[in-house]
Amino acid sequence: MTSPPRHTRLRPTDLLRLGLIGPRTRKTRSALSALGICLGIAAVIAVTGISSSNQAHLLARLDRLGSNLITVAPGKGPDQRPVPLPPTAEKMLANIAPVQEVTATGATEAEVYRNDLVPKEQTGGISVLAARLNLLDVLHVTLRSGKWLDRASENLPVTVLGDQAAQRLGVTAPGERVWLGGQSYIVGGILAPNELVPELGTAALVGWPRAQAHLGADGTAATVYLRPHPERVPDVQDVAGATANPANPGLVAVSRPSDLLMARSEAKGALTGLVLSLAGVALLVGGVGIANTMVVGVMERRGEIGLRRALGARGGQIAVQFLLEAVLMGFIGGIGGLITGSLAVYGYALAQGWPVSVPLYTIVAGPSVSVLVAAVAGIYPALRAAGASPTDALRSA
Repeated sequence: MTSPPRHTRLRPTDLLRLGLIGPRTRKTRSALSALGICLGIAAVIAVTGISSSNQAHLLARLDRLGSNLITVAPGKGPDQRPVPLPPTAEKMLANIAPVQEVTATGATEAEVYRNDLVPKEQTGGISVLAARLNLLDVLHVTLRSGKWLDRASENLPVTVLGDQAAQRLGVTAPGERVWLGGQSYIVGGILAPNELVPELGTAALVGWPRAQAHLGADGTAATVYLRPHPERVPDVQDVAGATANPANPGLVAVSRPSDLLMARSEAKGALTGLVLSLAGVALLVGGVGIANTMVVGVMERRGEIGLRRALGARGGQIAVQFLLEAVLMGFIGGIGGLITGSLAVYGYALAQGWPVSVPLYTIVAGPSVSVLVAAVAGIYPALRAAGASPTDALRSA
């Protein structure tokens, strides 16, 4: 009595060869299906990589500028008008234990023009401020050209212009003269832009003693800048208002400019969700493309399926063959998307002068997601192929 034939299992290498039959014989159709997955993964990698590179660039700039800067300025009263800081505010704030550096600017009654022929109503939105000598050191502001005020020039008709103020006045280099407070002032220097203190960009800065003697400054700080210990910034923020104006702490505006930069970065990051949604649509389209290719492949290869079933291939082996074809297309598309997206991040970051940063989780998740999408897309065609009757398949071939 003969024993029934035993079911045999295909080795992994045999399964791999079977899975490559479809991509090798239908190269163009398979490539187009994999392209959909490739574009989706490339979009995910590019969006997350560019956002991460932008964040790395911002954090690096904050580290150079110092994210521990606190600004104390007049708040608004019930009539919505600024309430000046008390004359003791600057000194009192300097006495807070964690505060390491303090500087200030003061308001003046002066206006600045290119020359004395410019009409008085055309101020150009430029403010004239009294400045402490340590202003640049505390704020980490640099000069684009020229020199900063010193012990001698703070008593003389010398001004240092912000970058935007110089542009509006038509000043291109130190040594030129402007009409400030009804007198000719020489421009000693021009500041470089600084994201943490943009208000200095539209200001003409003069020495504190000069402002008090000739420009109507009362010696009271209009804005006080603090540099506390980095780990004690929240503590200083909590007490700065009450310290500057103990009688009315609610009339003091305390802010941390670096928080504004981070908020701006997060606002830009909100667009990332939209772009990722579009990338998800691209992945979905790629998955549908793979499913369509596999369904058409099942219909076109019914003769092959029937012949294999007639020779003893089980339905599960047929299903695995077609599922492997889908997964291979997804894997190829995922690797292609990873390479394309990484190149896009590298090129964009290089053009912007940013550090290149591609999150590790996207490198791992990209191909993994593409394989998962392809596997889901290939389940139905694989089951359809596995359920085909050998006689019907051979008859319709």
